[in-house]
Amino acid sequence: MTTVSVEDLARACTSVGDLLAEVRPEQWKEPTPCTEWNVREVVAHLVDMDLVFAAMIEGGPMPERGVDRLGDDPVGAYRSSSASLLAAFSAPGVLGRSYRGPLASATGAERLQIRLYDLLAHGWDLAQAVRIPARLPEDLAERALAFARAQLSTQPRAGRFAEPCPVEDTAPALDRLAAFLGRPVPPHGEP
Repeated sequence: MTTVSVEDLARACTSVGDLLAEVRPEQWKEPTPCTEWNVREVVAHLVDMDLVFAAMIEGGPMPERGVDRLGDDPVGAYRSSSASLLAAFSAPGVLGRSYRGPLASATGAERLQIRLYDLLAHGWDLAQAVRIPARLPEDLAERALAFARAQLSTQPRAGRFAEPCPVEDTAPALDRLAAFLGRPVPPHGEP
């Protein structure tokens, strides 16, 4: 199985941050393909998950649920949480250790890949919602898709992801990842 590095995760975090910097003030309440959340709520989820993964890796207390971490600066909150996430994954020995999670134990390297596919999928959601080209690393999307396929072949999707949606075999890896995780992907060339 192809692995990803902390540097790869940093590239994805930066790409999503760059996308968020393009969101106009009136777009924060736009619906997303992740139907239960609007743009701001997807960003809140990304921030929360960055902090949950950092706490898991660092062995610290889990962040309090239901807290508005975005305030008046969603982009700044996202960049700050990404920095915390990257710092946690960059500590010596993290990728080889095992960490207990809600579904099972996994190594730091596996946790990094889980965080990556969630981040890329929600980056796709955000790009679709605000109609900005998803300039997310295609090579990482390809590796994230391979990891997600392998992982979800042994774990339940219920409560986490919808069933895969149809997508063209020739679609970009990011679209194929989104479709595999249950997002309806418009035919290539459509908004």
